[in-house]
Amino acid sequence: MTHSVDDTIGTIKKRLAMLDLLLESEKEGKIDREEIHEEVDTFMLAGYDTTATALQYAFMLLANHKEAQDKILEESAQILNSPDSKPIMNDLSQMKYLKSCIKETLRLYPPVHFISRQSDQPVQFTKYKCPPGTNYVIVIYELHRQSDQYEEPLEFRPERFLKPPTWHPFSYIPFSAGPRNCIGQKFAMLEMKMAILAVLREYRLLPVTKPYMDLILRSTEPIYVKFEKRNV
Repeated sequence: MTHSVDDTIGTIKKRLAMLDLLLESEKEGKIDREEIHEEVDTFMLAGYDTTATALQYAFMLLANHKEAQDKILEESAQILNSPDSKPIMNDLSQMKYLKSCIKETLRLYPPVHFISRQSDQPVQFTKYKCPPGTNYVIVIYELHRQSDQYEEPLEFRPERFLKPPTWHPFSYIPFSAGPRNCIGQKFAMLEMKMAILAVLREYRLLPVTKPYMDLILRSTEPIYVKFEKRNV
């Protein structure tokens, strides 16, 4: 039993290569404990929560667009040898329409809907000069719905990703952009392809929840506040 536990701990330690790397960096003074906590939180959050959220929206959109479901199944039938075949990496890489449906989902409903950056040098925006230390917020949700970049930007149109992009490269950034973009984006895309295909091969999605937008930001849950009488 002791040997089994030791073996398990050894296996777990091998899996913690990223954490070991961070701890080594701390010893070398390149990173502190708070930054390690932040990095671990980032990996935990990015590892499953964002993918799960993207899948929820993908299923909602596909349920409301039966033709997209049919096209995904037609595409998979052409690539896979039989209905019982399990797709491998090469099969999934050939499923262009499935990939375009995921990309269109991420355009309309990016799980991380805004990002922020702090500059370490002055930045000139037209007539405005922003000093070092300025915080910049990029609202990805709004960026992905610009009518000057996308035709019918509020519509679910996966076909737009089957053609060469006509939009600016930085007007589509569901995984952020630049040197600090999402390190797991390829793995996330693979996960979503596998999950969506597995579901659609077994089930037909029927609409229940429909895409909804409102001018007013509202809470989906009751908001509670306590009122305590002031002693005057």
